[in-house]
Amino acid sequence: MHFTEESLIQAYTDLGWDMSNDDIHVEIGGTSVYEIDGAGTKWAPVKGTRKYNKDAFIVIKNRSLNPTVSSQPFGEGEFKPAHPLAEKNDN
Repeated sequence: MHFTEESLIQAYTDLGWDMSNDDIHVEIGGTSVYEIDGAGTKWAPVKGTRKYNKDAFIVIKNRSLNPTVSSQPFGEGEFKPAHPLAEKNDN
């Protein structure tokens, strides 16, 4: 399938996304960022340099439908593991 603006709009419609109100983000996957300081050469790039792999890909996310929700701690007495922690014997 060749990319066209119409095919992108059709994909939005098929997914039920609202292009004017949803929080849509376009990101690139398949990349790496160098975290070690280098001399700025091909083999030792400067720290923070982003490298795009040959198989990099485009990701379109609708963050309105997938909000980030932090995990919440268990309330007092709510944590009941299926396998209780056994006591260690120092023999």
